[in-house]
Amino acid sequence: MLVHLSVNIKMTHLNRRDFLAASTLAAAADSGALSGAGSAAPRQEPKPAAASDQITLGFIGTGGMGSGLLSTFKKFPDVRVAAVCDVHEPHRMKAAHSAGRPVDVYGDFRRVLDRKDLDAVVVATPDHWHAIIAISACQAGKDVYCEKPLAHRIAEGQAMVKAAEKHKRVTQMGNLIHAGENYHRVVEIVRSGALGKISKAIVCIAADRSGLGRPADSAPPAGCDYDFWLGPAPKRPFNPNRFTFNWRYFWDYGGGILTDFCCHIVDLVHWAMEVDAPRTISATGGRYALADNAEVPDTLEVCYEYDHKDGPFLMVWSQTDASSHGLADKIPGIVFQGTNGTLIAGYNSYRIIPEPGRSITEPPKTLPRSVGHHREWLDAIKSRGACSCRFEYGHRLTSVGSLGNISLWTGEKLVWDPVAERIKNHPDANQYLTKEYRQPWTLPVV
Repeated sequence: MLVHLSVNIKMTHLNRRDFLAASTLAAAADSGALSGAGSAAPRQEPKPAAASDQITLGFIGTGGMGSGLLSTFKKFPDVRVAAVCDVHEPHRMKAAHSAGRPVDVYGDFRRVLDRKDLDAVVVATPDHWHAIIAISACQAGKDVYCEKPLAHRIAEGQAMVKAAEKHKRVTQMGNLIHAGENYHRVVEIVRSGALGKISKAIVCIAADRSGLGRPADSAPPAGCDYDFWLGPAPKRPFNPNRFTFNWRYFWDYGGGILTDFCCHIVDLVHWAMEVDAPRTISATGGRYALADNAEVPDTLEVCYEYDHKDGPFLMVWSQTDASSHGLADKIPGIVFQGTNGTLIAGYNSYRIIPEPGRSITEPPKTLPRSVGHHREWLDAIKSRGACSCRFEYGHRLTSVGSLGNISLWTGEKLVWDPVAERIKNHPDANQYLTKEYRQPWTLPVV
């Protein structure tokens, strides 16, 4: 139905590189190739699945990330791709061609959800569409894989979690790095206490995202239902920078790099430290360096305070879009600073720096090996089990980024109630937990 990540001539060199890297990681996560120390166990060739064991999928949003997910899922022997949907005709027709079998093609996601033969749907649209489509899919009895971040606003995420629970749907947020063996190993080390008392974690992302420029408004491209693409978002003239990949740099459709990447790198902090929500949030930053028509910050620092069983700790989000040099050559980088030593991790490697005079012994491996992020969802559809990045978990991660943006918008340090999911010290800031929808679109009632 809708376009998500797509490659076009307006995309910068960095965006192309990031997209290719994400595609490679997606394939590696389900092949068991993402590892820290050690190598992946050999895998047997899969046997063809009987028709009765097949999972029939529909794909809603077939731009860059959507087409990548289609390529991943169609390779599983027990998956049957039956439908593709996108408001941009070139995207849906390309997806139909790449499906590897005859599929039905749609421009309206509701026609996909009307089908009784679909077991589940994969949603890879811009963020501002996630909640409407995912909730509607749950109500239609479909299991859902939804790309990260889970929702555009916190109240939408709450409704998505409620819908999944009410309709007993198997859900997974597209957070594929969670399945990597390197993340598993870092979690084991941090939880073991080998680093000592951890008082600070840093999540850092750096890139040169220049090159968007200020293109003039224009007519939408041929074959695009632009009004449907906007959907619940405000009516705006078409601009090339607001379309395809770059929509994430505009508040109407996304939350910037903070919400785009927090699900990947804050994930490791939440998982290793066994926390699910910050207590306070304070953000500062802006569009300081890049001369273009984007809206979200290109320079941003957010300080989060967490309560932990061993005492409070800080997590700092550090971001620049004007320099490609990250933290300790890790892009992105995740740091745990402990009294015995510091651990610096990336997506698929880590290293430990002991404090002077200290030695650190790594603990044995205890976490079970992942079957892969996408395979986990398919297996759970059959068993009706729960996925590691089900909507409940994805909502908590996505909320971290959303709260950072709310602090930036209000200029206030926020105190968060993770149970009520409300801002306690500035009640007026709670207006940003939700948003106004453009008619006739509304958030489905759960």
